[in-house]
Amino acid sequence: MTPEMQLIFNIVAGIAGFFGSVVLRTQLTTIKDVQSDHARLAQKLAEIEILVAGNYVKRSDLDQMVSAIFAKLDRMETKLDNKADKS
Repeated sequence: MTPEMQLIFNIVAGIAGFFGSVVLRTQLTTIKDVQSDHARLAQKLAEIEILVAGNYVKRSDLDQMVSAIFAKLDRMETKLDNKADKS
């Protein structure tokens, strides 16, 4: 290989290496951004899971509401029975 060809090859290889490093740096930056977005979204999802799991109705509250509903239904049934007896 002649010295001129070697110089041209070195210049082309240097330019290719420079552009390759620019592409790789851009890709690395993009990957880091995506990883930080992923970590942020995972944290938000964990907060939502905690929020949903913390808002269930307690059994005692449910029993109290069911008792009140059945008491109302019993009063309605009694009123309907009294009305049917009058007819």
